[in-house]
Amino acid sequence: QVQLVESGGGLVQAGGSLRLSCTVSGTSFGIKTVAWYRQPPGKERESVARITPAYISTYADSVKGRFTISRDNSKNTVYLQMNNLKFEDTGVYYCLLIIADDQYYWGQGTQVTVSS
Repeated sequence: QVQLVESGGGLVQAGGSLRLSCTVSGTSFGIKTVAWYRQPPGKERESVARITPAYISTYADSVKGRFTISRDNSKNTVYLQMNNLKFEDTGVYYCLLIIADDQYYWGQGTQVTVSS
């Protein structure tokens, strides 16, 4: 059974930092692409960043230069380091494990709240 567990969310002042973690179990983590999405209050879920098994990372324009996605295959974990947080970064952050185009798993989400 594939499971994703996110952690690291919380309340932070604008300009501060947080590091989110997503630990995966039940699958061959090292050969899968993992992504972070977020859902701001009252808005649609949106892509934030993703990292491939070859460690190639891509970012949404809104977070480039502030967020860094990384992975530690020995720990089956993906991280999202978030620096210089802005009020508009507030939302529930979800981890997504991509098995194939039509097969993927979501984590339960972790709340990030940035106070202005």
